[in-house]
Order: sequence, then structure tokens, then C-alpha cells
Amino acid sequence: MTAQTIYGYFKNFCLPLFSSLLLVLSFPTYDLGILAWAGLVPLLVAINGKGLKYGFFLSLVSGTLFFLGIFRWILVIPNYTLLHHCLLAIYLGSYFGLFGLALNFISKFWGTTPALFAAPFIWVSLEYIRSNLSFLALPWALLSHSQYKYPMIIQIASLTGTYGISFLIVLVNAALATLFIGRLKSPLPQKIPPNLPLSKGGGKTNKPLLFVTAPLVIFTLLYGTFVISQPITGKGIKVSLVQGNIEQARKWDPRYAKEIIETYSELTLKASEDRPALIIWPETATPGAISLDPKLYTEIKDISRMAGAYLLLGSAQPQKFDVARGMGVDYSNSAYLIQPNPGMMKNQKYDKIRLFPFGEYLPYKEIIPWSLIKVRESSHYIPGKEFTVFELSPLRFGVTICWENVFPDLFRQFVKKGAQFMINITNEARFGKTAASYQLASISVFRAVENRVFVMRCANTGISCVIDPYGRVVDRVKDGNGQDIFVRGIMNRSIIPLESKTLYTQYGDMIVWVTFIGTGLFLFLGFRQQRKK
Repeated sequence: MTAQTIYGYFKNFCLPLFSSLLLVLSFPTYDLGILAWAGLVPLLVAINGKGLKYGFFLSLVSGTLFFLGIFRWILVIPNYTLLHHCLLAIYLGSYFGLFGLALNFISKFWGTTPALFAAPFIWVSLEYIRSNLSFLALPWALLSHSQYKYPMIIQIASLTGTYGISFLIVLVNAALATLFIGRLKSPLPQKIPPNLPLSKGGGKTNKPLLFVTAPLVIFTLLYGTFVISQPITGKGIKVSLVQGNIEQARKWDPRYAKEIIETYSELTLKASEDRPALIIWPETATPGAISLDPKLYTEIKDISRMAGAYLLLGSAQPQKFDVARGMGVDYSNSAYLIQPNPGMMKNQKYDKIRLFPFGEYLPYKEIIPWSLIKVRESSHYIPGKEFTVFELSPLRFGVTICWENVFPDLFRQFVKKGAQFMINITNEARFGKTAASYQLASISVFRAVENRVFVMRCANTGISCVIDPYGRVVDRVKDGNGQDIFVRGIMNRSIIPLESKTLYTQYGDMIVWVTFIGTGLFLFLGFRQQRKK
């Protein structure tokens, strides 16, 4: 076998796998975000000049392996099997496949350079569809999320949203790919004619893409540098986060109910020594629903009164993924603001709007035979309908529950309605000591930047932290060894309520409409070139 033949097989099969590896390493807990800026280059080189089906297949394999790596932690969820994991990875990987298919279609009939220009438009369009497609919506592991540790880069999210960062990353990947495509020729026979100028080795055809990419990167860095150099000013408010670290197996066991309340009471009273205005407990912190248990509600009121502070907490029943207790009964997963003294304003409540499919409800169970893939009935939670903005006179804040923070449009509705800071309460005990909590925390960074507000994240087992409006994690609950998950503790911190109204808060994902139009235009011109040929 000649060296050229070996290279050909390497290019066709190993490069897409290399892309998967680079992209997985870009995300938590590896956190090598810089790799994302070149992570797609091997895939772009590998699929260039291939047939449409072959390009789709190579991209599908690359995407499937990427999501298998990103979501490797999900296997710890009860009743979630390897079959479910493979189906999830193949479904999500199909978006990579469609990306490769569209790219190669444009390349085949119009040329490689137009296809690479189209790449960021196609990618972001598919990311948005993946993030908003009914119960399959999963805005997780977007390319932009890999950049959460680079404040100077992510500030453009306040203008374009998170998708704008993904657009820039793919554009840079496409520009880098032009340095290789056309100079590296595969010796393997192709079923289609060679592409237009760039694939023939022209050295000048890569310049337009480079000339477009460079100014956008420079603008992003200059804008980010300018923004984070500005001080965050205003009158602060002191808040406390309580991380109870209650084992998942004990949370819903009545034998441990008293112990759980005592744990939160002790931590809350300790936090109150710093005289915070607001103390926060995680999602489903109480061992039962305070709306159904008057005795439990009285205990919570007494804790708030003794602490002399407002108490925000999550309360729901039954637990997620619990089949037996939840079957046939509807519940809500709620956040309550408990006031410390009688005669003050009434308690306020927010019901979770974006429920977790297969955990809090079974999608379209009347028409989809989920039993065929061994998906069982889940708890019957009902979604909330109101984007509640809590009043802590004269301040206002919003609350998201669990994974609601991964949905940028849902999050911004609270800020648009007047929330001056945001709180996310969550329970990730079921995920164990995996990358899940770190990935969720990294996504919250973008919600802070998009809307220029402080975001507090209070989790049962971690990560409980405070994120400033520039996306910097300024503090987190941790033990003496620096461990921040599956530890018990409190954190007191002052944050500044802000009346910030960013371009993104006001208008949302406008850049996505640009990418849809751009994708449609590139595909239309590709069809037009096909008809001419």
C-alpha cells in the first residue's frame, strides 16, 4: 500500500474522528475551548469532494461520536439504557450529517469556496433547529458553549446571542480549512468531478474568506476588551446560597425528611449571620411539596423568620424519573419566595415552564409507542404558564428551575419583563460526579452575558456559584480542598441588580433569521448551478 493510499484512507475515515475528539476536548470538564476554533477543520477537509451520501455519512459518524462523548454521563440516569444513549447520539449526530450534506451539495454544483462561505450559516441554522424542535429541543453543547472561560470572546453574545459565537467559530474553521483544501489531494477515485477552483489547488481563492473572517475576529476581541474594562456599578444586595448536598436516594425517603430540614435549617441560620436580604435553597429542596403539607410549610416559615431574611426555595412532589409515585397524578415543579414576617407581602410562586421530557412528562404518549424502545411512563408534571418576576421591594428578580437555563429565549423573557438579576435553582444529584454539572454551569455563563445581569446558581450538590454580567464566575461553594460538587456549604455574596436591556434581551436571536436566509440563498444558488450543469 502506497503512502498516498494510506493518506487517502486517513483523510476519509480518521479526520472526522479527529474532529469529534477535538470538539469533545473543547467542553467541560476538559475545557480546552481553544480547540473548537480548529475542531471542524479535519471534518471539512475529509468531506470535501465526496459524494453527497458519503459526505453525509462521514459527518453523521463524526457528530454521533461527538455526542456520545459529550453526554457520556447520562448513562447514570435511572432507566436510561445504552439503547437510549445510542438513539440520542445518532439523532443529534444527524445534524452534523445534514451539515455535511448541505455543504457538499453547494460544493458539488457551485464550488468549495462558496460552500465554506455557507458553512457558518448552515451550522447555526441547524443548531437553532436542534435547540427548538418540540420535545427534542436540546440547546446543549453548542459550539459557543466551549468558550465560556474566555470573557473577551463571549461579550458579543449581548448583541448576537450565543449563536453569534457559534457562527464566528465555524467561520474561522472554514477559513482555516481553505489553507488545506485544494493543496491536499486524495488518490482515491471520486464519483463526482473535481470541485471548482479551490479544490484544484488555487492559492488565491482562499483569500476572500480570510479577508471576511479576520475583521470579524478583530472586532469581537476589541469589543470584548472594551466591555470587560467597564466597571459594574450600582447599589448591591447581599444574598446567600445554600448547598445542602442531600443524596438523591434520601431526598424522597420519608425516613430522612427530618434530617433534611435540619440540615437546611442549620445552614440557613449560619448564612443569616452575614445578614443577607435573600437566602436561596436548591430545586426540590424540601422533602415534599409545601403546597400539600401544612406542617412542612410551617417549618419553612419558621426557618425564614429565625433567619430574618426572605427565603427562596424549590418544592415539588414526586421526584423526577419516579414512576410509581407519580403515575396518574399531576404536580408542578415550583419555586417559592417565603417572606420572614407576618403582615408583609404574600408569598410568591413560579411554576416551571420548560419541563424535562421523559423525566417530568412523557411527550405525545397518546400517539407515540414509547414502550417499543423501553421508555416507561414518567411523573405527571404540568408546565407553568407565567414568567413570574419576584418582588423583593424595591428589587425584582426571576427564577429558572433545573435545565431552563439552557434555553436562552425563555431566560431572556424574565429580564425583558423587568428582572434585575436571575436565580437558577437545580438538583443534579442524580448525575453523580460527572461532567453534567460543569456543562450546565458553563451554559449559565452565556445567559449572564446575553442579558448583562448577575446570575446565581444554587444546586443541591453543586455547582452553586455567582456569575457576573460579563460571564465571570466570581465565587462558588466549595470545601477546603477546592471541591465544588458533592460538598455541603454556604456562600454569601453581594450582587448588583441591574436595569440592563441589551440588544439580545430586546430582540432575541435575530442572527438566526440571517442564517436561515443565508442558508436558503446558498442552497437556491446551488440548485440553480445544478440546473445549468
